[in-house]
Amino acid sequence: MKIFITGVVGFIGYNLAEHLLKNKKNKVYGIDCFDDYYSVKLKKKRLNILKKKKNFYFSKIDICDYKKFKKYAGEKKFDISINLAAQAGVRYSLVNPQKYLKVNILGFINFLKVLKKNTKKFYYASSSSVYGESSNFPLNEKEKLNPKNVYGITKKLNEIIAEDFFKKNNTGIIGLRFFTVYGEWGRPDMFFLKLFKSLKTKEVMFVNNFGNHDRDFTYVGDVVRILEKLFKKNINKHEVYNICSNSPISIDNIVQDFKKNWNFKVKYRSMVKADVLKTHGSNKKILKLLNFKKFTHIDEGVKNSLNWYLKNKIHKIS
Repeated sequence: MKIFITGVVGFIGYNLAEHLLKNKKNKVYGIDCFDDYYSVKLKKKRLNILKKKKNFYFSKIDICDYKKFKKYAGEKKFDISINLAAQAGVRYSLVNPQKYLKVNILGFINFLKVLKKNTKKFYYASSSSVYGESSNFPLNEKEKLNPKNVYGITKKLNEIIAEDFFKKNNTGIIGLRFFTVYGEWGRPDMFFLKLFKSLKTKEVMFVNNFGNHDRDFTYVGDVVRILEKLFKKNINKHEVYNICSNSPISIDNIVQDFKKNWNFKVKYRSMVKADVLKTHGSNKKILKLLNFKKFTHIDEGVKNSLNWYLKNKIHKIS
């Protein structure tokens, strides 16, 4: 199977590629532009691991550069194309909203335009951010979308664009509403890697909204196994799925649990405008489709993630 991944050295992109490459029958093609929103050294370390596989093919390409992107991908044939190239980070969207519009909208349009005639199945990353602030938990895919930040707005627009793409081209496409994915090779700007860095370096750990956030943490190992199963399904329409554990947990509870065994500094502060108080998604739709039975318990996922962080001395490169 030939699989094309944009954003292949990003967090989810890398983990997906690494998992798929274990099957030597798969050929994984990936592009990335090494955006410096977070550590380029970390991204290069991910890439060096992927390059050890003979069935991996990489090119440094910006999805927003239509001419270069078309020249690379326009004549290739893929069984699956998945767009994971996006400007990440909810809070950064308050600082540089223009970048989100460029990468997340223009880049996504380029992805569909270039690949529409030479890909059998399309997938793309959406986000739990499309729901915005809500109290109707767990959130299912039919819930009204009301994003409260630019990042969430761009992901909602991706879903609208995908629906239009399906109607005009009669091509199946699946949107993936990821809920707070964590795990090995994660982003340094996310909660757990900030926590791990504080444990290792003794730098102050800043916790927003005084820790009064609940997050539906979803282990990246579960995400890639779900995607692998999803790739095997026939698709003939535009559909969106929550990718979540359906098990929200308090941020402060996690911090307090770590304080029992680790000596580190925590500083609580007020809420950031772009944040939502709680994420909690229903995963019934994806479980029914895939018969996916067991999610990784957060204790196991965090243990795996911390061991990876310490073993690879990530605090020195992130």
